[in-house]
Amino acid sequence: MSEIAIAAEGFVKRYTRHEAVRGLDLQVRRGELYGLIGPDGAGKSSFMKAVAGVLAYEAGRLTVFGHSIDSERSAEAIKGRLGLMPQGLGQNLYGDLSIEENIDFFARLRLVPRDEAAERKERLLRMTRLDAFRDRPMKKLSGGMKQKLGLVCTLIHAPELIVLDEPTTGVDPVSRRDFWSILAELIAEQGLTALVSTAYMDEASRFSRMSLMHEGRVLAEGTPDDILGRAPGTIVECEASPQVEAMKRLGARFEQVEAMGTTLRLFVPESDEASARSEVKAALEGCEINSLETHEPELEDVFVALLGKETGEASADTPRPQALDAESASSEPVHSTSEGVDSQQRLAEDGSVATERDQPAYAIEAQGLTKRFGDFVAVGDVSFRVRPGEIFGLLGANGAGKTTAIKMLTGILPPSGGEGRVAGADMRRAGSLIKTRIGYMSQAFSLYLDLTVVENIRLYAGLYGLSRSERDQRLAWIIDMAGLHGHETDLAATLPMGLRQRLALGCALVHRPRVLFLDEPTSGVDPLGRRAFWEILFRLSRVDGVAMLVTTHYMSEAEHCDHLALMFAGKVVADASPAEMKRQVTEEAGALYEVAADQAASLVRPLREAGFASVSPYGRKLHVLTREPEKLAEVLKKAGAAARVTPRAMAMEDVFVHKVSQLEAENRKESA
Repeated sequence: MSEIAIAAEGFVKRYTRHEAVRGLDLQVRRGELYGLIGPDGAGKSSFMKAVAGVLAYEAGRLTVFGHSIDSERSAEAIKGRLGLMPQGLGQNLYGDLSIEENIDFFARLRLVPRDEAAERKERLLRMTRLDAFRDRPMKKLSGGMKQKLGLVCTLIHAPELIVLDEPTTGVDPVSRRDFWSILAELIAEQGLTALVSTAYMDEASRFSRMSLMHEGRVLAEGTPDDILGRAPGTIVECEASPQVEAMKRLGARFEQVEAMGTTLRLFVPESDEASARSEVKAALEGCEINSLETHEPELEDVFVALLGKETGEASADTPRPQALDAESASSEPVHSTSEGVDSQQRLAEDGSVATERDQPAYAIEAQGLTKRFGDFVAVGDVSFRVRPGEIFGLLGANGAGKTTAIKMLTGILPPSGGEGRVAGADMRRAGSLIKTRIGYMSQAFSLYLDLTVVENIRLYAGLYGLSRSERDQRLAWIIDMAGLHGHETDLAATLPMGLRQRLALGCALVHRPRVLFLDEPTSGVDPLGRRAFWEILFRLSRVDGVAMLVTTHYMSEAEHCDHLALMFAGKVVADASPAEMKRQVTEEAGALYEVAADQAASLVRPLREAGFASVSPYGRKLHVLTREPEKLAEVLKKAGAAARVTPRAMAMEDVFVHKVSQLEAENRKESA
């Protein structure tokens, strides 16, 4: 029996004149968790549908379990041996059927004998912790529960190969981590082969092997360690002041520079830690360096570096924004992240900083906000404040109440209780006034796709009542800010995702709002596009003093925020800076350690049985949160594992999962 489950040679998929996949070569081995990593439009879904036998292709060769998939008949020959979970929450499920009814339906559809189906169903329900909700209709499940049910229905006929197309998109970090743990356990116990796609670069390290894809091509293929070795270098994190000037200097010398709250993070290629520190210090000569640390690069850093090598420069659809190269960026920022913009400062009509003594100290204030829908409390007694010039992140699982809180603050929903002020206006009595003072960028709807770039900008300018001269001035500013030169007459629908999102941002800023609401603004955007987008947000906050409230499912993006509020079950359960939240979790649960071992997934169970509650598989590695590293090493030794244990910097995903898991456990105890 061949060890190769999937083999592709020169695979090509076209849609009319658009080539979605261009000459793809890859092999997936049996028993492997193989990842296709890339943004929307990379070609992942097209290839996966062809593997599942539901999409024809134009050129090349594709075999699954040794069968050439070149006709409907050949595709039918292997369909009983695989399961497909399409992209989108619950897309393969039936909303009016309960959890159990959905599973039973798929078991009958796949002709699974009744006894086998019943036994398998109970085991999968226990594994996914859906057994307590078996009578709940699918349409009333959270995003994470829908995806776990979709996985159960995909597995009910015991396939040898499962094809999962972006199974964690739109799912909160706790459910995402739960999903990956279940998948790793199934692969370790049953020898299952899985082909999984994701747009989340922070999930890349969970795969045995992977292909990094961009615009239908493979940039790199191999294990996570193989790919990390393709772009050697060092990550430097530093705090320097003035921050905007430091950002400008580093950006002139290094390709990858990001602002993460008060910290600047950059990739220094082809340098060891000592050399990298020296290069950064030289670039920042004249600035005050308050701290400087070095780390190993992450896979996203390598992806961006490889893409830069591939194109010879930044991708054409993600040009470096001009904001931080402008002369104005060399001045002192109007924002200090510890105190916010001075309460007497505001933007004048020409974009400069002016003084206004009655400018409010806070751009957004929520005090005891509450919203009830009948007996259901969607938001309960929520309070937080956002200063002018501050980037404030609102995090939480699906259904936590984030969107409801934003709708109350923007005057879309009336509150059941509490108070709120936005840009100095009372949300209860000044709904129309609030709308003139804020910008709102929604994930679901921000642009008219059948209008051109210029037509979209002019439409929004008209909606906000700008005069012709104001409109023309702001149009020129948006084109420059968003890097849209040469695209003015392009339809919004034809723009690459990165450019489209920056156009949407420009339309939200056309009337110079004091406050900006951003609802998952970079969903589906490639890493280069996300970084360019956040560089613009940094400039708007630090130089222009715009306050921002951001929601995101990318936990790496939470690092960009100056302050965070974590919502759970309609309440704010944590309110601090990212660094402070990490410190709190370290005090409560210990430090984060990485366990590297050949059969890492098989070590999850013995570690949990030994009392290590926070264990997550990441491909050939595990992440363990513990106060007892010595006990961890001892348990691994007893399990006969040749493992290497090393400390690892805590990420916001670790913080989110710890906090929410702790609250969920407390709720279960109270309801027991």
